[in-house]
Amino acid sequence: MLGAAPCAHADVVTDSNAKAAEIASKIPSTPIAVRTMAIVQVSVFEATNAITARYPMSRVKVTAAPGASVDAAVTAATRTALLKLIPGQQAAIDADYQAALRSLPDGRAKSDGIAVGEQAADAVVASCANDGAVVPNTYRPHTNAGVYVPTTSPAVPHWGKRRPWVMTSGDQFRPGPPPGLTSDVWKRDFDEIKALGGMNNSKRTPEQTAIARFWEATAPAVYWPVARSVASAPGRDVTDNARLLAMAAMAMDDALIAVFDAKYTYNFWRPVTAIRNAEGDARDPGWTPFIDTPMHPEYPCAHCIVSSSLGAVLQADIGAGPAPKLSSSSSTAAGAVRTWNTVDDFMQEVSLARIYDGVHYRNSTEVGAAMGQKVGELVVKSFPKSTLAGVAPK
Repeated sequence: MLGAAPCAHADVVTDSNAKAAEIASKIPSTPIAVRTMAIVQVSVFEATNAITARYPMSRVKVTAAPGASVDAAVTAATRTALLKLIPGQQAAIDADYQAALRSLPDGRAKSDGIAVGEQAADAVVASCANDGAVVPNTYRPHTNAGVYVPTTSPAVPHWGKRRPWVMTSGDQFRPGPPPGLTSDVWKRDFDEIKALGGMNNSKRTPEQTAIARFWEATAPAVYWPVARSVASAPGRDVTDNARLLAMAAMAMDDALIAVFDAKYTYNFWRPVTAIRNAEGDARDPGWTPFIDTPMHPEYPCAHCIVSSSLGAVLQADIGAGPAPKLSSSSSTAAGAVRTWNTVDDFMQEVSLARIYDGVHYRNSTEVGAAMGQKVGELVVKSFPKSTLAGVAPK
């Protein structure tokens, strides 16, 4: 699965996405970074579609002067959305923006395109202002009076109550509870992760360890190259790429809303807690997972729902056609590149990685993946279909 990244046929949409994902990945919180990318990619689609008129307008109303430049619009939409959401990265955002604009000839088409991009991003950011992303953290740790519990606040306990892009609410795809602690599924999962997911004395193979290290990364920069593997195939249209990346972004953001709704509903313990507190011979008080355990409940797997929601969108786009080779690199694996021949291969590897990482049980990965598939399919079904011939992109 290791190898060099395949050649890409980039356009302004994929180029802007790559730069935006790198900047958004500097946000310490992955859910916030994923939301940021959703707002960026929806802004890019709305700006592009306002000019090419390929799809019906849906979320915001954007007007474009005849002849406005798509390249300028995409560049301006990306910059405007990023600046509004992460102003602390202004230097990097503006450097990418100016570099992209320098390649475009000055004139009315360029200035009109910039105006369209700014208009689209302003409208999309405003529409998300009250989506519930920013609220006080009121999580109450479970404890008895007088007993110490770790005082670091868990991550985004409110995220499941955010207003989704496409789902009706965060609990639309809420699964049933995790397996009971006397069930065969629980015993299977406990024994497996204890054997494969530990920092020391693990039965992982070198390849499994490489997979675990690669998918320790959670930021957008590890997922978006997979989407661009499809968007960068030869012969694709800039508007359809804007649409594909917008759907992917909304699916991944809604997926995290769904998974955090479930996580804080069930508050299921992580492997490190279960193994150190097990009864009898099953207990290992010194067991440590291969990676640091994320600061939120275990069930279901967030990586799995994100990868499967993205996978469902990509599968719908590819359809019965030939599947391009998918590829990405990981900052937690020293920039190593991994490739996958199919979308299913990609999704399956992400699920296995979280077992090898020592942070998720197998049942949780299966449930998270099934939820992600539903979210991605819903996004595809809900997104506007092309009804107009459109005009040639500028």
